Amino acid sequence: MTTRDFCIKWLVYGLALLPVWLAEAFVFSRYPIFGIKPMLLPLAAVAVATLEGPSGGAGFGLAVGVLFDAYQGALPGVLTLILAGMGLCSGLLCRYFLRQNLVGCFLCSAMTLAVIDALRILARLLGRVASPSLLLALAGKEILLSLCFVPLVFLLFRWVFDRVPKATVL
Repeated sequence: MTTRDFCIKWLVYGLALLPVWLAEAFVFSRYPIFGIKPMLLPLAAVAVATLEGPSGGAGFGLAVGVLFDAYQGALPGVLTLILAGMGLCSGLLCRYFLRQNLVGCFLCSAMTLAVIDALRILARLLGRVASPSLLLALAGKEILLSLCFVPLVFLLFRWVFDRVPKATVL
């Protein structure tokens, strides 16, 4: 793959991330579903990791994590590291143990959302913001609602994956 192909590929992935981010930042932040705002950016990182593998997943997860941190701002820098790590783990899991399809993406998305919400709960428990039962109930609803969007996000990035240049093996 040439440098030009490489740049085009990741530029197109970045452009595909734009509607996902706009939906999370401007649609669901103003119009939550049943009072819950779904997390779509982690789903995008996992979808690309599922399709591209560990190195592409870690890199895209890092980029999405920076955007997610800038947008959320609750745990500065932590979400960047988490999404990069989860992109790496999801890429490894889907490449070697699961399949690189919707089911693999769904399982890795559930794992990623659970890790993110576990850290959020831990931070709020240490700050004594709310009771554990309330935080767990809210996290469970948020994860379930976010998982409803996995097929849409995965199909968007699968469409991009089918059209971008691939590495050639000589």
